[in-house]
Amino acid sequence: MTDDLPTVVEIERATLSAVPAPRILFEGGFVVRSFAGGTGRANAACPLDPTSDPALPARIPRIEAFYRRAGFRPRFRSTPLDPPGLVPLLEARGYRAHDESQVILGPLGEHFRDDADCTALAAPDPDWTLVMASGEHQVPARQAEKARMPELLGVPAAWILLRVDRNPAACAFVTADGALAGLFDLAVRPEFRRRGLGSRVMSAAGAWARAQGARFAYAQVACTNAASLALNAGLGLTERYRYRYFLPG
Repeated sequence: MTDDLPTVVEIERATLSAVPAPRILFEGGFVVRSFAGGTGRANAACPLDPTSDPALPARIPRIEAFYRRAGFRPRFRSTPLDPPGLVPLLEARGYRAHDESQVILGPLGEHFRDDADCTALAAPDPDWTLVMASGEHQVPARQAEKARMPELLGVPAAWILLRVDRNPAACAFVTADGALAGLFDLAVRPEFRRRGLGSRVMSAAGAWARAQGARFAYAQVACTNAASLALNAGLGLTERYRYRYFLPG
């Protein structure tokens, strides 16, 4: 990490630590992982080496075999770190792109501050889980993965819960990996939305990470989620790069 903005590979490595998985295969320049089939990053082949890979045509079937053994469809994550030719090879095998997202980044500056209504939990308790379950795409597989996070994480982390009149209202998850803070799992219960609670809980999460020594925050947001992108822009987080998932069919 230099005094300049974190590089793509630094951010990608941090996100792999922040979203752990119990099954891991190293295949050339890919880290291939699977969990319960929920969260994309924990169940995808992620590239970390953008240099030419002459073995890539043979490597893809080996990665596919890893997922068949685990009982899941193969999933490749395409980033600026793709080896040359990855996307054409996948498309030739019948893969299609899904779910383009932005990785957004910014300094942990004055926008991030402690909040008296927010608690930093050491694990996702029932109230945090209740709020998280109200978010989008929280299928059972994702919830099962989140329940196992404390036992798998190798970096400092906190589950931030914001209460309104003692009622659990908003939540976020944050990791502190050296200079990089990862902001994840923002959710606000429907009856508490449009009150600015999402910005408050993310601000408190960043303040927690700054106290652990982090200097930059990153998050991952679907390109179609204009509300979340605007919220994070208000905290100083803007696009650093994009990624897509490729799945068969």
